[in-house]
Amino acid sequence: MERKGSFIEKEIQSSYLNETKAVKIYLPESFSPLNKYNLCIMQDGNDYFQMGRIATLSDRLHAEGEIENTVFAGIHYKNKADRRKKYHLEGEEHEAYTNFIVREVIPMLDEIIPNLQMGRSRALIGDSLAGSFALSTAIRYPNTFGKVIMQSPYVDAALLQKVKNAANLDMLDIYHTIGTAEIEAALSDGKTEDLLTPNRELNKLLQEKNSNYFYYELENGDHTWKYWQRDMERVLITMFN
Repeated sequence: MERKGSFIEKEIQSSYLNETKAVKIYLPESFSPLNKYNLCIMQDGNDYFQMGRIATLSDRLHAEGEIENTVFAGIHYKNKADRRKKYHLEGEEHEAYTNFIVREVIPMLDEIIPNLQMGRSRALIGDSLAGSFALSTAIRYPNTFGKVIMQSPYVDAALLQKVKNAANLDMLDIYHTIGTAEIEAALSDGKTEDLLTPNRELNKLLQEKNSNYFYYELENGDHTWKYWQRDMERVLITMFN
């Protein structure tokens, strides 16, 4: 299918990660430096573009006026081990990767994409471990990221404690889904875990501490893109309308 919008790609030689990272950016068809845009920053970027069909949805929802001007930027991982090192709250490169996003990706995007340069115009989106990363990072930097989208986030004791300790959750708009079949979720490391129960615990905490919070349990949903993609239209309309 021919795209209405356009892709550009930038490379960042990260001083925090000591590696070169590509940032793939999708601009809507009507992109103009005279307008202001929301920024949606996606970990697992290739997955969101390919399996999440973000570019196709962006084309249609912009054309139909269902979402405000939004630019989607994706950063991908090298492999499963690299993904865990960077996204997991206790991963050995988690701190460096967080600094890469906040102190290198955001300044680069602010330079080339006209936006309000405020938290409410920037979103972090992710599935599984990337969803955990999104929430954790926004809690830490609420003035940088005002929107969080978590699809079947990996919820452990460290993330729950971070939410319990957070004093700024009312500053965030949060979208959170979990599938009802994720009582036995097959994870990328080959293990099977109950993600539904801790996600319901996270839901209770967020309901208590956040007024602009959207939570959905996807009926029979499992830990796969089949269900995350089906929900993507609602995600974008809810968070960027």
